[in-house]
Amino acid sequence: MRTSKVLQRLRDGQIASCFKVNLKDAQVVEIAALSGFDCIWVDLEHIGQDWSIINAHVWATKAHGVDLMVRVPRGPYSDYIKPLEMDATGILVPHIMGLEDAKKVIHMTRFHPIGRRPIDGGNADGSYTMLDFNEYLTSANRERFIALQIEDPEPLAELEGIAQLDGFDMLFFGPGDFSQGIGVPGQWDHPLLIETRIRVAEVANKYGKFAATVGSVANLQELLDMGYHFVSVGADVVGLKNYCQDIVKTFGKTGETGKSYLEQS
Repeated sequence: MRTSKVLQRLRDGQIASCFKVNLKDAQVVEIAALSGFDCIWVDLEHIGQDWSIINAHVWATKAHGVDLMVRVPRGPYSDYIKPLEMDATGILVPHIMGLEDAKKVIHMTRFHPIGRRPIDGGNADGSYTMLDFNEYLTSANRERFIALQIEDPEPLAELEGIAQLDGFDMLFFGPGDFSQGIGVPGQWDHPLLIETRIRVAEVANKYGKFAATVGSVANLQELLDMGYHFVSVGADVVGLKNYCQDIVKTFGKTGETGKSYLEQS
């Protein structure tokens, strides 16, 4: 089983970069991979992508030695493990609501002796049965990462208990839904949000987990100083939106002189 670039970097004490892709075309994923990111994040929680699209994303990243993280929808175990069987390198499980919830996710997504993830082995991650059975289980537990997303106030009372669990790799702080959960949507500088962001990183590091979150180029160093090791910075839709709007603004400014041009012609 191929190694995870993200886990290799994090285990070596380095940071890992990530870029979110909302668009469904795998060429977008490939462009991001070619640009040099360590990991590409695609989404099944909010975006209507079928499994063939996820497969294409997997191939686009594998071709360039880049990890793929799939945020899964909350639901049955099969939705959690299918991206892994397609050979995605990791999954992000949203809205972990407490200790028991985290335990159930680990139970469903890790093989023996950690959990009871259902075994197939006939898919891409098991090299279509060409990987030794026991090596498949061991490699999957070692080279595929599970990230638990903390984006609600409810799990904070059990955060340390969650961080102490075996079988997952990252605590991922999500500021968007957290701001809504504490009643201050979009107030990124709210004291409780900042305090919680710091606390998630501290607790993750305290118990040997990797701290992960979303950010921007503007606050990347601040997040690294907080103790975050995995940061998703940027998204395709944001970049495309900004690029298009800048061009339209340029046309608007140019249009102000259009009358004199027409008069001259």
